[in-house]
Amino acid sequence: MMITTGRDKPMERAFLVGLETAKMGRWDMGESLDELALLVHSAGGEVADRATQKLDHPVAPTYIGSGKAAELARTAKEKKADTIIFDDELSPAQARNLEGIFSCKVLDRTQLILDIFAQRAKSKEGKLQIELAQLVYLLPRLTRMWTHLSRQSGGIGMRGPGETQLEVDRRRVQERITRLERDLAEVRKHRTIQREGRMRQHWPVAALVGYTNAGKSTLMNRLTHAEVVAEDRLFATLDPTIRQFRMPNGVRVLLGDTVGFLKKLPTHLVESFQSTLEEVAFADVLIHVVDASHPQREEQRKAVDEVLKRIGAGEKHTLTVWNKADRLENWTTMEWEARQVPHGVVISAKTGQGMPSFFSELASMLSAWSMQVRVRVPQSEGALLALLSRAGRVLEKKYEGNDVVLVAHIPPFLRGKVAPFMLPEDGKNQGITTGGETPGKVDEPGSGSLGGIGIVGNPLGDGVAGQIGG
Repeated sequence: MMITTGRDKPMERAFLVGLETAKMGRWDMGESLDELALLVHSAGGEVADRATQKLDHPVAPTYIGSGKAAELARTAKEKKADTIIFDDELSPAQARNLEGIFSCKVLDRTQLILDIFAQRAKSKEGKLQIELAQLVYLLPRLTRMWTHLSRQSGGIGMRGPGETQLEVDRRRVQERITRLERDLAEVRKHRTIQREGRMRQHWPVAALVGYTNAGKSTLMNRLTHAEVVAEDRLFATLDPTIRQFRMPNGVRVLLGDTVGFLKKLPTHLVESFQSTLEEVAFADVLIHVVDASHPQREEQRKAVDEVLKRIGAGEKHTLTVWNKADRLENWTTMEWEARQVPHGVVISAKTGQGMPSFFSELASMLSAWSMQVRVRVPQSEGALLALLSRAGRVLEKKYEGNDVVLVAHIPPFLRGKVAPFMLPEDGKNQGITTGGETPGKVDEPGSGSLGGIGIVGNPLGDGVAGQIGG
């Protein structure tokens, strides 16, 4: 564990270091360090002090320059800091050089995030994913961990005990990475089976996405009474869950809560959590939760959009929800901001304000989910086939000669694109069905209110009590 706390150990004191460059743009250095401080708090540490360095670009050996590093080492010692945390990812050589200058533990933002994830992962899948991310990060940094055993340069006749152990450790780490990737491939197969089972229920699937600490879990609890942990700190919840809830009009919806995103989310962390994030890519509607009270909400919203693009969900039908409106003095301004996107509402998941508008907008979007088409698309139309998979939900697929015949639910913006390829449905001169309810989709009158009995657990009865990858 990188940030150590406990009854027998004093809370670690972290000294934060940021590099301000001309390329930072609107992502202000102060705001970035504020977020880093919140990450330290979430990991169980406390901030002793912070400092910044202005440079056009990082210095290769020490990131901030050896002179500045020596100056900050003296300051950190005066502040009784035992951990130095840099706001950006350090190379293995930079981390090794800086530890020599500071004479204490040196971490970067990526290591801090990995530590928080390791603390919060509860499910088997979550633990596998975070261990894989940690080992991928550790592998090129093993040399730094063995310099205390041997200073020999290596080569024939010059192999010291440190280098020998280093080679053994590298092999063991690589073998463990291979095993974890194989285990996660099995998890992905299991998740695919679960997803196909949910699709057979013909219930729309919504996925909560958003910046960490935007209030996704609070909204999940209000809709489903799931009792997901909801705290005012970054990455309060890690393991994703899926529950069902009933709209006021009676339509049942499956709702998934995913890990929160971050501005500087490490690439290999996204790759390690690919099997979890796939649930977002296969959802019918995304509910993007934004912290309306945060001064950097627009930057946070764009950061989430970037991650969605990276996982192939950038074109999904999205309801943007400006949450925590109970902290605002002026709702009118925020409602104007919400109207700037195709589907936007202002709510407070904590107090319930604005929820009627939320349900109304979601119901309107889910009506598009029931738009089912049957099309015959030439395999040469690869871009269209990929778009149908990303933005819609493919229910059936079969190959006939050089064509692909699909039955899919699609959002309205795709109707014009697939119109030339539509096939007649049941003898009619059209290949599209809209608005039809399917069995099991709507409750009988008087069957209960929103979030009533039976909302907890996976409706497929797969034995995981509604938790993905438990």
